[in-house]
Amino acid sequence: MSIKLSPSSEATVAATAAVVAAHADEITRTFYPAMFAAHPELKNVFNAANQAIGEQPKALAASVVAFAVQLIDPDAPDFTPVMKRIAHKHVSLRIKAREYTIVGHHLLAAVGTVLGDAVTPEVAAAWDEVYWLFATALIAEEAKLYALGGTDPETPWRQYRVVERFEESDDVFSLLLAPVTGEVPEHRTGQYVAIAVDLPDGERQPRQYTISSGPRRDSLRVTIKRVRGEGGAPDGRVSGWLHEHALPGAVLDVSQPAGDVVLDTEDSPLVLVSAGIGITPVAAILEDVSRRQPERQVRLFHADRSHATHALYGSLRRQVLAMSDARAQNWYEEGAEAAPTLVPARSGYMDLTGADIPAGARVFMCGPLPFMQAARRTLLAGGVPAARIQYEVFGPDMWAQNPS
Repeated sequence: MSIKLSPSSEATVAATAAVVAAHADEITRTFYPAMFAAHPELKNVFNAANQAIGEQPKALAASVVAFAVQLIDPDAPDFTPVMKRIAHKHVSLRIKAREYTIVGHHLLAAVGTVLGDAVTPEVAAAWDEVYWLFATALIAEEAKLYALGGTDPETPWRQYRVVERFEESDDVFSLLLAPVTGEVPEHRTGQYVAIAVDLPDGERQPRQYTISSGPRRDSLRVTIKRVRGEGGAPDGRVSGWLHEHALPGAVLDVSQPAGDVVLDTEDSPLVLVSAGIGITPVAAILEDVSRRQPERQVRLFHADRSHATHALYGSLRRQVLAMSDARAQNWYEEGAEAAPTLVPARSGYMDLTGADIPAGARVFMCGPLPFMQAARRTLLAGGVPAARIQYEVFGPDMWAQNPS
């Protein structure tokens, strides 16, 4: 990135970055309630579940601190990939440029509340500059994405009709969605859409779901897991609503496709690593590759609770069989011995030690963060370059908060 702070602000941020970073979680925990109290309409933009468990505040804190560190440390990792990922998330949630003013006001007020007298006018001005460099870079990237998608951010939702529904397992279902008018916007394999629903309590909530089919102009498929609360956590409100009400004929509000982790145009070997509902982008990638590059070398590694909970298994099996050099290995926590997979399934958690990873492969991962971090460590130890490993995270990207 070529963004730079003014010299005076750079010195101030360098002197205070460690203090802000140490209090970042507390700052964002203060910021969100204050902002929502003043602007309750923004509750319809942010994922209430991620707010409740603290993931959204932590992700924001980690992003702002990482951006600031890159501004003052020439050896810090390039923030550009993170910036692009955030912009895609924001576009799917129809974030508008003017909302950055609201966020900035309340975020900087929270810095003052938490740090108190340590926030001198010079410190406040320096961090205001950091925030607006961060915000304007995002606004510019998001404007480009809206324009490329043909979307007016004032009216971002498009209506899609559920034309078919498929029950993949007890808690996973797929919806085939067709635009009520026009065609599906052009998109790339691996991207996602947001679906916004009006809940019974009057609240409107968006959730992002991977497009689990390859690109087509007449329809798209999303595969959704009904979230059941564990350890005292509530059930997923949006996934539960969709499970009950997204039946053939229903009309849903859907965003333009977004997402920066997409299928490449190479012909190098492809390694797909997934767990649970992380199979959805993998399914889209395999469908596309099996149609366009049936000779491409593909290795598919998936972990699930059991064969019965392995969503989209039937279509994945057909695509593997249709390719000349595709192989799949599955791990199941339960019933691996009896699973009717092409290659005998293995019991327990995935372990990629000694796995068949072709030389020069590009790796795509999707699943819970600890799962992906463990898989990445094994792949790196096996000689796969970090630059050849991509990952997708459902919800706030906590990778920077929990580095592997």
